[in-house]
This record gives sequence, structure tokens and C-alpha cells, in this order.
Amino acid sequence: MGDGDGTLVIGAGPAGLTAAYELLRHGEAVRVHEADDVVGGISRTVERDGWRFDIGGHRFFTKVSRVEDFWHEILPDEDFLLRPRMSRIYYRGALYDYPLNAGNALRNLGLLEAARCVASYGRARLRPPKDQSHFEGWVSARFGWRLYSIFFKTYTEKVWGMPADQLQADWAAQRIKNLSLATAVRNALLPRRNRTDVTSLIEEFQYPKLGPGMMWERCTELVRERGGAVRTNSRVTAVHRDPAARRATGVTVVDADGERTEPADHVISTMPISALVHAIRPAAPPQVRAAADDLRYRDFLTVALIVPEEFSFPDNWIYVHDPTAKVGRIQNFGSWSPYLVKDGRTCLGLEYFVFEDDEMWRTPDEDLIALGTAELERLGLVRPGCVAGGHVVRMPKAYPVYDERYQRNVDAIRGWLARELPNVHPVGRNGMHRYNNQDHSMLTAMLVAENIAHGREHDVWSVNVEQDYHEQKTTTSSGRGGTGRDAPLVPARPPTGGAERAADGVREPKPAAARRQ
Repeated sequence: MGDGDGTLVIGAGPAGLTAAYELLRHGEAVRVHEADDVVGGISRTVERDGWRFDIGGHRFFTKVSRVEDFWHEILPDEDFLLRPRMSRIYYRGALYDYPLNAGNALRNLGLLEAARCVASYGRARLRPPKDQSHFEGWVSARFGWRLYSIFFKTYTEKVWGMPADQLQADWAAQRIKNLSLATAVRNALLPRRNRTDVTSLIEEFQYPKLGPGMMWERCTELVRERGGAVRTNSRVTAVHRDPAARRATGVTVVDADGERTEPADHVISTMPISALVHAIRPAAPPQVRAAADDLRYRDFLTVALIVPEEFSFPDNWIYVHDPTAKVGRIQNFGSWSPYLVKDGRTCLGLEYFVFEDDEMWRTPDEDLIALGTAELERLGLVRPGCVAGGHVVRMPKAYPVYDERYQRNVDAIRGWLARELPNVHPVGRNGMHRYNNQDHSMLTAMLVAENIAHGREHDVWSVNVEQDYHEQKTTTSSGRGGTGRDAPLVPARPPTGGAERAADGVREPKPAAARRQ
């Protein structure tokens, strides 16, 4: 428990607001400072002229029961829609089912190209790539080079802005269903009852009818009603520490009232961990600042185009694997929720992956709308001249980049924080520089709240450490299906348990077998 100043949370996205709500549940005082003028982070719902946009798309599914319970504690059941999951891949003028359907793929590829893909897969099985530490080697070993180049290479390089052989395999293991070509074809050909696999991609998901921001706007209201403070347009510019006591003592905040310092017993940070390091006063050592400088992020912009309803499609997303188009993915907001769009029209969100110093990030909105319109028409997804208008939404630091140095850099920062600032708690996607989704980010916040309120020792860095990315439903022995990705709860360790790592002062997590006991 704190000594009176309570906990200060930096950022009002899913992790920050979950932390605030849970701390209040445990009887702790909490304040949240959000630099933007809206809450929700990347999970916000942007509204322009009555149109609502989900930035990046957020399916509400999880295998973590406490996250599921949280969602339904914040919003009543009637505010959720149950939506079908559907995504396809656009390649050379054709739409391919995802996950792979053998008949659909064969028709689109043609017999000759399909035979080449099978032969390429056979070569990969006989002589797999020696280096599977990067994305290109990891995926081509499981699908063959030819299918990899068609269905993975172009889109991945659009997302990350780097050659696929420079992207570490961590991301592939998390984000791609654990399939090979052989299992994909078998599952596509065999009747469901004859399949030997026990998992398949989820077929439907929950969704707040006004978009994900509806969840976090309501959560903000509840935090305030229960005595917490949530301030927007309130930027934390410094985190102050006492080197002798090895603790953070407070933060500097800049808002409409000016600049001030606020004391805090604990600081929960969802700001990018690199920005956190540079905000610390007195400054972190040079090697820690250098590690922070070496972390990279991928930025994101959406060009939302209003079109007649006849150009709607049933997919949540279409992934554009055409290398001649800059757009990476196209959302149909009307397929997420009819409440996001207007009668007789829908809104298509063209998603572009960029860096903040790219020319495209600085391109005026009207030029981006013209680019998006031209690409939609060239891809044949709309009739020329039918786009009625558009809006542009920019989202900086949307994705932490997994390059060959990121883990070393994160370990250096994490170790120093654990030694010198144990009452500063990074949580969430950017807070931990981990490509977690909403449910995992929320779980890290829940565990930190228990650590603060009850002196627990949950290891939040063990959330989502398994190699497989699970957008799956799993058939259990009872015949019931799960609802999403595994995010295992880490049991609280006894205060005296664990060993200190000499290198960075971070407790070694217990072996998985020990954690399950």
C-alpha cells in the first residue's frame, strides 16, 4: 500500500484505464493523465461528421475470463454485437479466403501456379531454410517460398517498412496461426468431423456497437464516478526519482493550467517505454538511454472513404498483397457494426503503414484522400467517381517493431527500471514494447494493480510469452469452445521466492511447470 500520494497512471488507453479501474476496486487512490484530447489510445473510436472509425480494428475476444468479465462489467450486454469473423487476401485481382481454402486457392491460382506452390513447399520440407530466426525463414519453412512470397512477404513488408529477413520470427510466431501448408490443405479438404486438429480460427466475436472507444469512454466515466481522476490534454513530461532511495517520487504534468509537479507512491506507465526512459529525472545512464533510442515504432494512418452501400463487402478486413498498391489493408466499417455508418452508404478504411518521418505521414489530407480513392478504383473495389468524401486519421507509434536488437534493448531498460525504480510499472503494448493485443494489455494492468494494492509479485512480463499467436477457438473435452488467444495468468510468487539475475536485477520467472502447480 502507498503512503498517501496514491498511484499516477500515464495514459488513458486500455491498459491505463484498466489499471485505474482495478486500483479503485482495491481501494487505492488513482489519477490518470492522458496527453491526447480523447481516451482509448489506439482502441479509440474516432467520429467525423457522424461517421465512426475503428483505428486498426478491434475484435473483442479473449481466453482470460477476468478480461471478459471486465468488458461486461463496463458495458451491458445489449451494447455488444456478435459479429461474424471474415477476412480475405487480395492478390492479382482475386480474393483468397483466409484461412486457406484449397478449392478457392486452386481456382484463383490456376493449376500451374498451384503445382508450383506445392513443389516449392516440398522443397522447403526436404531442405528447410537454415536460418528461421527471421520472419522470411520461419514462414517459408512452413509454407514454401512461393506461397510465402504470394501471401506473406508483400503485406509484411508494407506493415513493417523493412525487408522480411530483418524482422525477427517472434512476430510471426505470435501473429500467424500455427499452420503448415499440409495442415491447411487437410483442414480445407476434410469434413469438419474428420479433422485431426483441435483448433480453428474463431468464427465470430463480440463488438461494442459504437466501436471500441465506447468501452473506454464508459470506463472513464466509471473511474471518475468512483473517485478517480482522468485528465485529458494533460501531458507527463518528466518522471522524478530519488537515486538514493531508488524510487520514483512524482511526475511533472503540463496541461491548460500550466506546469506542476505531482507526487506519487507508484507510477504506472503506458507511454512508449523509450519515451519513459527519456522522461526520467535525474537522467538514466547513457547505456539505458541508448537502448531506448534504438527501439523503433511503426506508425499508421487511415484514409476513410465514403462510398455507396453497393460497394460494401462482408469482410472485416481485406489484406492487400498487391505490391503496386501502397494500401496494406482495407476495413469495411459497416461490417464491424451498422452503427458506425449511415443508411445507404458505408465507409471503407484504407490503412497505410508508415514512419512519422515519411513523406506520406506529412502529406496533406486531401492528397491522401485522392490517393486512397485512386487505389480503390485501380483495385476494382469501387466504381470510378463514386467516392463521396473522406477523412484521414493518423496514429503515431501504433506498433512496436521487433527487430534484431529490440529484445536486448528492452531487457536493458527493464533491468535498470527494476533495480532503480521498482515503483514504476510499465504496462500495455507501447509501455512494454510488446505486440500485445487489447486483452493482454489489460491483463498486465490488472496484475500490476494487484502488485500495488496487495504486495503481490505477479511477473507481468510473462503475459503472452508463448510462441503461438492464438486467434483461435479451442475445442475442449467438454465440447465447448474458447474465445481467443491464450494469455496465461502468472501465479503470485512468495516474496522470498525467485533468484535475482546478476546482469539486470530482474527476478527470473519460474519454469512453466512450476507456474502451473
